[in-house]
Amino acid sequence: MLKIAVIGSRETVMGFKALGLDAVPAANAEEALAAFKRLTRDSDNYAIIYVEETYAKALSAEIDKFKDSPTPAIILIPGREGSLGLGQSALQAAVERAVGSDIL
Repeated sequence: MLKIAVIGSRETVMGFKALGLDAVPAANAEEALAAFKRLTRDSDNYAIIYVEETYAKALSAEIDKFKDSPTPAIILIPGREGSLGLGQSALQAAVERAVGSDIL
């Protein structure tokens, strides 16, 4: 059975843990990168990996490796400070790749 993980600050991920997702708190970008690599190494186990936007820039090279892969789906989520707009941009780029034009 495939699992879902969330990487982000402790405040962001603990709510997801209550829902049964694998919560991976990261205090900084280096910890987030190490966690991301560990989770994607086990990519057969994870269908979705949510990543807090705060760490997305530091993880962009690793995230790009999975942009055309069906699993794991990498989804950017806002942190407790609010959205940085990266998740929306990533969704728009994925739709453009799939459809061939910007429909959003």
